[in-house]
Amino acid sequence: MPEGPSLVLLKEAARPLAEGRRIERASGNTTAIDMAALTGRRVVSVRTWGKHFLLELDSGCTVRVHFLLFGSFRIDDPKDTPARLSLGFEGGHAIDFYACSVRPVEGPLDDAYDWRADVMSDAWDPALARRRLRARPELLACDALLDQDVFAGVGNIIKNEVLFRIRVHPCSPVGALPAARLRELVAQARDYAFEFLEWKRQGVLRRHWLAHRQSECPRCHIPFEKRKLGRTARIAYYCERCQELFGPT
Repeated sequence: MPEGPSLVLLKEAARPLAEGRRIERASGNTTAIDMAALTGRRVVSVRTWGKHFLLELDSGCTVRVHFLLFGSFRIDDPKDTPARLSLGFEGGHAIDFYACSVRPVEGPLDDAYDWRADVMSDAWDPALARRRLRARPELLACDALLDQDVFAGVGNIIKNEVLFRIRVHPCSPVGALPAARLRELVAQARDYAFEFLEWKRQGVLRRHWLAHRQSECPRCHIPFEKRKLGRTARIAYYCERCQELFGPT
């Protein structure tokens, strides 16, 4: 699943091709969007919120693309497989979206999204994130970092790397974390997301993975645990020795 930083890169690539331009062609196998209603509409802005890619149109409607677990996109290079949504813009450029969820969002985006929860947004509010975590003390750290109402844009890579970086076991309830460790978890979610962005931009992201998809802890030199944990049941890579388990399991 593309995480928030990857969506920022898509936004950067799509803006010069789509923003301010009319949609000349719309097709795809989604039934959630009226293709005829898209044709001729001008893209007012290209934005992201967490893992949502947003094309705001002059009609007052926004096309929202969520890439789910296996979604992908192509710019001016369509796959042989049918696209969920294919958009052609003035100037001859096209963006194709595959294996994703496409939905319309009606009305102002500021009414639909809380930008303070987006770790990639200038409006990100770490104090709000801490308050939301304190209100749910039973939430496991591995689930907390994947909660898009708290950390919009954080996915499994960032989750695994942040928990390893701050030495917290993924099954630690957030209510059991010392205040300093909770503050560190919130801060590192954003810090790592921006490091992810730069590494992804340079094409070296995987070289910097210390925990995600790794077999051995680089600190303790023992095998990592690899398990599906929490309510999200996403795979966690963690070290039983150096990542402390706070509170009850």
